[in-house]
Amino acid sequence: MNDSTFLVNWRCPRCECSTFTTGQARVSGGFASSLFDVQGKKFVTVECEGCGYTEFYKRRANTAGKILDFFTN
Repeated sequence: MNDSTFLVNWRCPRCECSTFTTGQARVSGGFASSLFDVQGKKFVTVECEGCGYTEFYKRRANTAGKILDFFTN
């Protein structure tokens, strides 16, 4: 599924604005992943341009992305 597919009719739950920007956030899992600096979870972020309210949608981080994160961090 394309990240923007579910955003076609997105409206901010706080101010009802329909203008937004998207981004990505990656977070580490537990102790082992932080020890080896491997990012375990990937989120798509949607930020309202009107009030700054931000939502996070969980995405799976693929193996190639995890390996790339390991060598670049």
